[in-house]
Formats: sequence, structure tokens, C-alpha cells
Amino acid sequence: MATDHIRYDVLARDALRGVLRKVLTDAAAHGLPGEHHFFITFVSKAEGVKLSPRLLAQYPEEMTIILQHQFWDLTVLEDRFEVGLSFGGIPERLVVPFSAIKSFLDPSVKFGLQFDTSDVAEVAPDNLPAAPAPSAVSVPAPAAEKPEAADEPPPPSQGGAEVVRLDRFRKK
Repeated sequence: MATDHIRYDVLARDALRGVLRKVLTDAAAHGLPGEHHFFITFVSKAEGVKLSPRLLAQYPEEMTIILQHQFWDLTVLEDRFEVGLSFGGIPERLVVPFSAIKSFLDPSVKFGLQFDTSDVAEVAPDNLPAAPAPSAVSVPAPAAEKPEAADEPPPPSQGGAEVVRLDRFRKK
């Protein structure tokens, strides 16, 4: 097989990341039009990703965020985006380089992109921020781990974003 000196794979990947950058830039400037919303999955420990120690402990490999109704301060730069989201009622600021993104999905129009992240450098555990001292804030356990309580009504919605793995939507 001939050697690809042009690197079409890299050119195509960068072009598709440009699509993602453009969509997020428009969303930052004008909001999300119609029913559009985005599922963005990224490598949690990729170089340049900034998550709180709490979120990193909860999602040590990869994380999926949903940009739909409740996000704020979406900022898009050449190499990354930054966004404010709420997790369990706790506001967080996330920084995600485009190189860390594994997939992008807009289910409202059945459009998705997948990226190869096998060449993404991960931050060594030594370089991760130290976990803060335990606080009085309680983080609810995932629904699957909560004991069933017949008399207890479900807790009221905190209005935060729910992190969902795309595997939940795949046909099995």
C-alpha cells in the first residue's frame, strides 16, 4: 500500500472538529435553535481537560455532557470549549479540548460524529489536582444503587444537567 504523505485522516478529523467548533460557536452566540441539543463524550483524563476532583472520581475514563436547557457561559476557543453545568445541584465549570472529544451527537436531527482518541495523551495521576477535604455536601448515589423505598416520593428535580452514557441509547 502507498504511504499517505498528505495524511487525509488527519485532515478529515480536523475538518470534522471544525464542524463541532462552528456548531458550539453558534450555540454560544445565539443559543440552541429549535429542538437541537448536544451529547458530547470526552476522555476525562485527557491533557487539557479540567474537571473537579468530584467529577473526575465519578467519571474516571470518559464523561458525557448534555448541552440543552441549563448550561451557561459557553465559550469556544480555537482548541477547546468551556461551559458551566450543574451536577447534582452543584455548579461546575468544565474545560474540554476538542482533541479529547470522542463523540458528538445531536439526537434532534439524528446527526453524530465519532473521533478516534487513541492518540490523546492522558494526564498522569501525579498531575491531577488533589482532592479537597471532605465537605458536608452530600452527592446522591446513582439511581441503580439507591435502596427502594416504597413510602418515599422521588426527590424534586434540581434542574441540573444529567450525565448520560451513550451506551444507554444503543440498540442491544
